[in-house]
Amino acid sequence: MIVTSYLNDIAQYTEGKIHKVVLNDIYEITQFENKDMEDKTVFLKYMVPENSVTHIEKIELQTSNNEVISRNLVSIPITADTVLLQYIEVKEV
Repeated sequence: MIVTSYLNDIAQYTEGKIHKVVLNDIYEITQFENKDMEDKTVFLKYMVPENSVTHIEKIELQTSNNEVISRNLVSIPITADTVLLQYIEVKEV
């Protein structure tokens, strides 16, 4: 069993590495409404402006050096300014 304090350290490290969100390989978001870590989970809240993309098919979290931390294939139509909530949970499997 991995102790909770170590899992929290990993979540905190991950939160610190997230620099931007890249949508569909073309649109970058570097301003977060909220980026926080609590109880082994990283929480992100960010705005996708209406005119940035019409449909999100891929969401990547990246470091400041453009290294991919996570990649999610999705299907999200954007018809107005949209707030997205995303989280990364660090857990033992």
